[in-house]
Amino acid sequence: MSPGRSDDSGPLDRRAFTAAALAVALSLPQAAALAEPTGPSDVTKKIAILLYPGMTALDVVGPQNLLAGLGPIELVAARTGPVASDTGLSLVATHDFETCARDLDVLLVPGGDGTPAQMHDAATLAFLEDRAQRATWVTSVCTGSLILGAAGLLRGYRATSHWCVRDAVLPLLGAEPVDSRVVFDRNRVTAAGVSAGLDFALALAARLRGEAYAKTAQLVAEYAPQPPFVAGTPAEAGAETVRAADAILADLVAGARAAASGR
Repeated sequence: MSPGRSDDSGPLDRRAFTAAALAVALSLPQAAALAEPTGPSDVTKKIAILLYPGMTALDVVGPQNLLAGLGPIELVAARTGPVASDTGLSLVATHDFETCARDLDVLLVPGGDGTPAQMHDAATLAFLEDRAQRATWVTSVCTGSLILGAAGLLRGYRATSHWCVRDAVLPLLGAEPVDSRVVFDRNRVTAAGVSAGLDFALALAARLRGEAYAKTAQLVAEYAPQPPFVAGTPAEAGAETVRAADAILADLVAGARAAASGR
C-alpha cells in the first residue's frame, strides 16, 4: 500500500490522519496543567478563526493545522465564501458572524496587511467583543493583536505583535508590549509575527490537551525549524535588511498607527 492511500485504495483524508495520529497522545502520561484558566482536557474544543480581506494566510493555516485535531474549526468572516489573503491566496469562510458558534474555547484573530481596515470595521469589532465575552481563550497571531486591541480586548493586558508595530501601536490600544514569541496573560494569548503562529498553536495545544499531545502534533508536522539565515528579528538581521523590511511594512505601520490613534 503506498503512502497517502487508505487500505480501500481511497485517498487518505489529511484531517482524519492528523486526528488519529494525535489521538495516540491521549494514552500517554499527561503533564501538569501549564496555565490557567483550564488544564488539559480531552473534551472536543470549539475553535473559530477570523478571516478578512488582506489577512496573512500563514497566520491562519499554521495554527489551523496544529489545532485541527482538537475539534472542528470554524473559519469565520463577514460573509461566507472565499476571502483573499494579502498575497492573493484565498481561504474559504465556512461561517459568518451570525452562524459562528456563540460559546468558543478558542477565538483566534490573524494579522496581515488588512489589519488597519479591520481596526475600523464596526461589524468585525462587535463580533470579536461579543464572542470574547464567553470565549475561554482570546488569541491572535501577528498584527491580529491590534484588531483585538481595537475591540478593547487587550486593555490592561501584556501582549505581543509583529515587531514593526509591537512597541509603537500596542500601547495606543492600552496593552503592555512584550518582546516575546508567545505571550500568555490570563486568557489572552498573543503571538509575534507570522511564523510565531506555529509556536503559539503548540503552546496553546499543550494547555488544552496536555504536553504529550502538543509534542505529538509537533512531530506529525515535523516542526523542527532550521532557517538558512539568522535574520528573523531586527537585532539579528542587520541594518540593511531592517531598512528593506521597513520599506515593505511602512504602509501597514502607518495605517495601524492611524487606526489606533483615532480610537
